[in-house]
Amino acid sequence: MSTAAIHWVGGPVLRADVTGRFHVHEAISVGPNALLGEVIQLDGEQLVAQVYEDTTGLKPGDSVKGSGLPLSVPLGPGLLGRILDGLLRPLADESIHFYAAGTVGHREASLRFVPTVEQGEKLSEGAFFGRIRRDGPALRCIVPPGMSGRVETIAAEGDYPESEVVCTLSDEEGQQHALSMGHVWPVRRPRPVQQRISPEAPMVTGQRILDTLFPVARGGRAALPGGFGTGKTVLQESLAKWCDADVIVYVGCGERGNEMAEVLDEFPGLEDPRTGRPLMERTVIIANTSNMPVAAREASIYTAITVAEYFRDMGLHVALMADSTSRWAEALREVSGRLGELPGESGYPAYLASRLAEFYERAARVRTLSGDEGSVTIIGAVSPPAGDFSEPVTSHTKRYVRSFWALDRARAQARFYPAIHPLVSYAEDVDTLARWWQIQGNPDWRDHRQRILTLLEQQEKLERMARIVGKDALPDEQQLTLMCAELMNEGFLYQSSFSAIDRYCSPERQSAMLRLLMHFIDRAGEALGTGATPEAIGGVAVLRRLRRLGEELPEDSPDEVTRLWSAIDSELSELETGGEDDAR
Repeated sequence: MSTAAIHWVGGPVLRADVTGRFHVHEAISVGPNALLGEVIQLDGEQLVAQVYEDTTGLKPGDSVKGSGLPLSVPLGPGLLGRILDGLLRPLADESIHFYAAGTVGHREASLRFVPTVEQGEKLSEGAFFGRIRRDGPALRCIVPPGMSGRVETIAAEGDYPESEVVCTLSDEEGQQHALSMGHVWPVRRPRPVQQRISPEAPMVTGQRILDTLFPVARGGRAALPGGFGTGKTVLQESLAKWCDADVIVYVGCGERGNEMAEVLDEFPGLEDPRTGRPLMERTVIIANTSNMPVAAREASIYTAITVAEYFRDMGLHVALMADSTSRWAEALREVSGRLGELPGESGYPAYLASRLAEFYERAARVRTLSGDEGSVTIIGAVSPPAGDFSEPVTSHTKRYVRSFWALDRARAQARFYPAIHPLVSYAEDVDTLARWWQIQGNPDWRDHRQRILTLLEQQEKLERMARIVGKDALPDEQQLTLMCAELMNEGFLYQSSFSAIDRYCSPERQSAMLRLLMHFIDRAGEALGTGATPEAIGGVAVLRRLRRLGEELPEDSPDEVTRLWSAIDSELSELETGGEDDAR
């Protein structure tokens, strides 16, 4: 075992004189309390390490012991439904607190193991040798990557502790490998796959402004930047509940304790809309608040993506909600400052961009080692100071994501939720996902999307003009444009997370709403062309219902769609007839 002696300590960073061989990213135990740490730099006969626990009491001369292994966490099916810290240590009594020094993730919950192989079968890396019988998504026991062999023993169906050996393999060299239901994996090493697959379908969120205007592909990457009070956490909680992922991994990275307390209080009580059972049955929460050791905050992001990849390797679709990557970047900045590294922009280390790239590039739709399809979709919240999207974390993040959901303070203050600014946000997978919408029965999705964005852009220009000359001084066509843009905002883009009817909107319902609104806009333009005034068009009874379309049109209501369509035709036809009579 390699050892070292501390000669300098500064917050979470220490320097030690080395006796033996260490390697970068090696897990270490520090001092008499065996604090958990990691080597981050080697310099001749000295090492630099970061410690993931409170370093109070450490002094020069205390020992540092190497493990010979990279920093790793225990993965297993028992993670689902748990609330853990940034190193997968369980939170006692489901509340945030500090741990006894040096403790590691340890779970002894009994799980129902069902074997799926027989003695003598040959298993390759990533193959399944059993499944877990429990409520929630289908969970399997995986042969760890890099390991293969013939089954020598396999346990019978029954309840076993997660760490108990349930299968043994014998490889070609005759070496025995004992397998439990879970295994250990280094957090900074991406788990291997057979192949990365191009995205074909969106991750359906149930939020109209996202699914219709700025979709994220399944296995894609999205950023959710916004200043304080713009609704990042509430929107991520809504996505966690309603998106069509099999497993949710939620990591609160450096967030305020009161915000994480709300998450920990609300999540266990949420009902899964798929099954009617608790949402926690398919959720892992990793809580690392701002008052916890800063180095553990830096590690929590890697821990979360490793957990997500583990469930992906079971052939599941996973959504990772990271709230927020700005706090993680601040941890990088603090540790970098302790190391005396030359600061980059805004004091962040020069390697900020590469670290962000490493994190976001682990999102993918893949063919797993077992041959199944799985995916990890990352939605990373960003908290730019004063809502400044030009600051380094936001600007670098934009380079690595495909969907950018910019939260706007003005819309949030106007109680318009989700407060996503449609003219600042963007999505780069629109052309790829258009085929999926066509299969869902909406071949006009891309055209409708472009019409909405064009209408909202025209609205912004006309509102600037109206503030100068007055709205009534605008030509009738421009007044109608403003009316239609307001209708699109109120009737389609606004969506309340607390509405029993409108908190989720299926793709089929989104398509129906789009067709109704576009039909009204087209018929209103025709009525204006025959002499109807904008005031008369704004006074039709059906317009009031369309402005509340999210509440007026429940799921699976084709009859209501037909009635609204007919009402649009009949009421605007009367205006056209009246305009023609006036002209005569």
